[in-house]
Amino acid sequence: MLNSLATGRRLALRTSLLQLAVAVLAGVAFLAQGPREAIAAAAAATMVALGTALLSVRFFSGLHGARMALSRLLTGMLLKWIVIVGGLVVILFQFKLPPPAAITGLVAAFAVYLLAFRFKG
Repeated sequence: MLNSLATGRRLALRTSLLQLAVAVLAGVAFLAQGPREAIAAAAAATMVALGTALLSVRFFSGLHGARMALSRLLTGMLLKWIVIVGGLVVILFQFKLPPPAAITGLVAAFAVYLLAFRFKG
């Protein structure tokens, strides 16, 4: 086994916190275009952070064998995508916030994965 569960938990926490930081940065960056754009970008990035946190809580809440680990991973991923897609539906259709800003916030939050796994340190 190359990594311990504690290492995975720390990486998941760091990824979620970095995604929340990106949500704040995206909101601040879009503030120049207007408050609706800033809210859309920050909210979309926050949905990704919440989805990642939900996945990690589900996955790391006690593992007892490979079958249980796989089922927790799959249900965690399903919950993550429900949060992200449901959040985007609310952002875009219920609140009618600007789609380009929301998509940019979403992509920026997903780009954190590239950084989080690159600098595992």
